[in-house]
Amino acid sequence: MFQASMRSPNMEPFKQQKVEDFYDIGEELGSGQFAIVKKCREKSTGLEYAAKFIKKRQSRASRRGVSREEIEREVSILRQVLHHNVITLHDVYENRTDVVLILELVSGGELFDFLAQKESLSEEEATSFIKQILDGVNYLHTKKIAHFDLKPENIMLLDKNIPIPHIKLIDFGLAHEIEDGVEFKNIFGTPEFVAPEIVNYEPLGLEADMWSIGVITYILLSGASPFLGDTKQETLANITAVSYDFDEEFFSQTSELAKDFIRKLLVKETRKRLTIQEALRHPWITRNCESDTEEDIARRKALHPRRRSSTS
Repeated sequence: MFQASMRSPNMEPFKQQKVEDFYDIGEELGSGQFAIVKKCREKSTGLEYAAKFIKKRQSRASRRGVSREEIEREVSILRQVLHHNVITLHDVYENRTDVVLILELVSGGELFDFLAQKESLSEEEATSFIKQILDGVNYLHTKKIAHFDLKPENIMLLDKNIPIPHIKLIDFGLAHEIEDGVEFKNIFGTPEFVAPEIVNYEPLGLEADMWSIGVITYILLSGASPFLGDTKQETLANITAVSYDFDEEFFSQTSELAKDFIRKLLVKETRKRLTIQEALRHPWITRNCESDTEEDIARRKALHPRRRSSTS
């Protein structure tokens, strides 16, 4: 029988029908602590999607599964976003044990797997990938949404069979809307990529994503990880001390502009860290993206018909 699900105000209910009645569920694409992603095909259209099965926490006392509040937050954020560098949500189903998100299928694999197969990456190629990440994050930040889990595994390719593949940011399980005047603290994320303010349990904002972009850029250009220690504690200590360097072994061919871009993101004081707008205007990004074709520019204009300059 169809019934309305428990939900917050302004929240569309999750569909209570069986997802298997509407989708053929196929092979597993990946899994996390409390979620499994499987390929699926919508029966009515034949279109392919990814079904993310999130295990629900069955009681407040339980440590297993994801709380109702966290699932609703992820869905609420995904329902707000529509951008060519961000994964899109198609539908949401619910059964006794799981909430099932039907998501856009992003089948080109992880960006870093694609790069591992390439012999080397020019700075121009690197900036074309970073620019796409920045575009996606800019869209989120203008909506005051912090992703809080930007890392290589969450940067996927739509199709890897083109020279500069199209990037999609995925996994909004830790994402949060940052509200003015509301302090938000949490300790979460993957140690290698988290900002010092997360490690130190300080108030969090959009700036944490910018630190992660600095780490991702460093890795993209060198293949090495700036703060990774032998233990989790060592990694976190390196982050809070901002202890990293540009090892000649990895960075001998890297331009000063690229290093400057990274330096201005890996800044402990959040107020002094580049904002997303400043990162997009950094000469390393603008210089290497001047080769955009008219087609690229037209595509961006079509996707952002109402884009205005931001003063933030």
